[in-house]
Amino acid sequence: MAFPRPRFDIADIVRAHRAGLEARQFLSRGQKRVLTAISRCRTAALGGHLEVCTGCGREHPVYNSCRNRHCPKCQAAAQQKWIDARAERILNVPHFHLVLTLPSELKPLARWHPAKVYNALFRAASDLLLELGRTRIKATLGLTLVLHTWTRDLRFHPHVHVLATAGGLSLDGRRFVHSRKDYLFPVEVMGRLLRGKVLDALRRLHRKGAFPERGKRAFSRLMTSLAAHKCWVVYAKAPFRRSRHVLGYLGRYTHRVGIANSRLLDVGPGHVTFRTRGKGTTTLHPVDFLARFVQHVLPDGFHKIRHAGLYASPPLLEQARALLPAQPVTKVPEPSNDEPSRCPHCGALIQRIRLPRAPPPEGPCL
Repeated sequence: MAFPRPRFDIADIVRAHRAGLEARQFLSRGQKRVLTAISRCRTAALGGHLEVCTGCGREHPVYNSCRNRHCPKCQAAAQQKWIDARAERILNVPHFHLVLTLPSELKPLARWHPAKVYNALFRAASDLLLELGRTRIKATLGLTLVLHTWTRDLRFHPHVHVLATAGGLSLDGRRFVHSRKDYLFPVEVMGRLLRGKVLDALRRLHRKGAFPERGKRAFSRLMTSLAAHKCWVVYAKAPFRRSRHVLGYLGRYTHRVGIANSRLLDVGPGHVTFRTRGKGTTTLHPVDFLARFVQHVLPDGFHKIRHAGLYASPPLLEQARALLPAQPVTKVPEPSNDEPSRCPHCGALIQRIRLPRAPPPEGPCL
């Protein structure tokens, strides 16, 4: 089934207002590369092919995609490929959805040192859940973690989504221990552990000189204020009973970018209006919109999807799977590329002619 194309495209906003954004603020090389990739995606700049009907002669150019992980037009295929790969690994048990959030006081540090702070959050989230699994239900859980850094209106809000198995492989490896059907661990306990583990990681990084702009006194004051929070925010949703629902739900998170073209409601020379939550909307100047968008560009080489526990250990995963009821595997047949394309107007065969890339624009463009 073909879905209608969105009326507006973020690529058009980038092409029209990138110069204004660069005149207003510094952009990293990574942010510049992302904007360049989005502006060229599915245009003559990346080449493609011309589809020519051998019957009626109709011509239709099809251009290549940029495949950048921050591009809103390039995630559907990558998402489906990821889901297909995970379908062979996911355990046939309910999964809990948890969200662990950094407090607002750490946002400035995360902006300046994203990889260090995000890694600390990832490690704390996985460590605390595995620790609670070992101490409370005497089992090793399976975890899949996904980093997001945005709110629905594109503000900076780093948090990790976690899909955790409702139980795990017993510590002696002899049985699969199931957790309660509606409850994994107390959110207050998880919040306190998250606070302690993140702060401990940041202190160790500071002692190694990871945050040179933060003097000893300023950093100590920041840690003291954060430690005063009774517990950090951890949100737990009801578990998914069936693994196929887990994959479908998680798939929407793994390859999601800050905003999709489908959420753009109106775009003009001086405004961008987009849908937030429910019937809510936000309107920004196009340069402000791009400024919010680029703050969610991840560091080069940073892995935003990670696995821990059973899902990070193939031997333990297979050991746990052997102790669970077999799950029927239903594979959807992949479309064959051998089937010739036909013209939707006259039914004749389509001939494909390769198109060269258009010459790059003048001047440097990362």
